[in-house]
Amino acid sequence: MAAGWWEPVCDYCERTGPELLAEPLNAVSNVAFVVAAVLLLRRGRAPDPVADGFAVLVGVIGFGSALFHTLAVQWAMLADVIPIALFIHAYFFLALRRFLGLSVPAALAGTLAFALAAALFEPASSWLAGRPLGPLSNGSIAYAPAILALFGVGIASLRFGRREGAALIGIGGLFMASLTARTLDAALCPVVPFGTHWLWHLLNAAVLYALVRAARRAREPGPGPAA
Repeated sequence: MAAGWWEPVCDYCERTGPELLAEPLNAVSNVAFVVAAVLLLRRGRAPDPVADGFAVLVGVIGFGSALFHTLAVQWAMLADVIPIALFIHAYFFLALRRFLGLSVPAALAGTLAFALAAALFEPASSWLAGRPLGPLSNGSIAYAPAILALFGVGIASLRFGRREGAALIGIGGLFMASLTARTLDAALCPVVPFGTHWLWHLLNAAVLYALVRAARRAREPGPGPAA
């Protein structure tokens, strides 16, 4: 079992061997997440501890991804995927609160439903991995629930007369461009030896930065601290 945790992972075009520096672009491009976190935490902004917490998580995502693309072993993959999953589900809860104005219990119920739907989607995406859509998506199909959530909450927010939701729709478009870079990594490998996964990091850092900024702007003052 312990040996399994150290099993090499070679899922990206840039990596051609088990060496630590076999993915220089994929590793270094994670600096973009740290830069995004620093910019989100800069002084001269209204206090928002929740948004600040998400900013710190953006930095953690960068460190986790850099660790994975440096070591490229099974246990390091957890350092990459766990912070991302945490951001997705926690932000969904925050979006229900700030963009749709739901109560805490309703937002929690909605987040649990989203988590369940995403979990049920995992077997479907694994099944598709053996079908044409799986290889074509290069695993990016697993992010389909997150894209649907962005557009869904954004559209619902607009329908409820809350213009802040337009930001989520725009960010959803940027996220689709980000996923395109991730998807094309394997397909373009014969002509682009260093792949395009590094571009996914750069664009995704912009996505997370924009999401935290949007949540900060959507915060409404109330009788108590906003969620």
